[in-house]
Amino acid sequence: MKHLKTIAASVGVALATPFVALATNPFQSGQQMVSDVGGKAGISGGGGLTDIIGNLINIFLGFLGLVFLVLMLYAGFQWMTAGGDEGKVKKAREVITQAIIGLIVVVAAYAISSFVLGSLFNATQ
Repeated sequence: MKHLKTIAASVGVALATPFVALATNPFQSGQQMVSDVGGKAGISGGGGLTDIIGNLINIFLGFLGLVFLVLMLYAGFQWMTAGGDEGKVKKAREVITQAIIGLIVVVAAYAISSFVLGSLFNATQ
């Protein structure tokens, strides 16, 4: 039981140390630190709703690109390990075909929406 109290006290001190260091105004200092990190990452505040939506769309498209990559790796692995089994090769080809069709649909949807939204934006300016 004695060791448990010592460990709890050590964890408490370790968790409280950052707050003591930022005792002047932890919220202002924390906000400044977040702003600095965001600026270095290229996602600093100051953007409007359109910037936020654009960033979300880019993140979503990046995620879809990752899904495409995983599907291609999976299908390629299935094809390479098929060992001459035509059924497995056919299934791998179908996955590759479906992944490419999905990628084309996503890129086309992005291009169409980018064109339409850009035209609307230019028409209202």
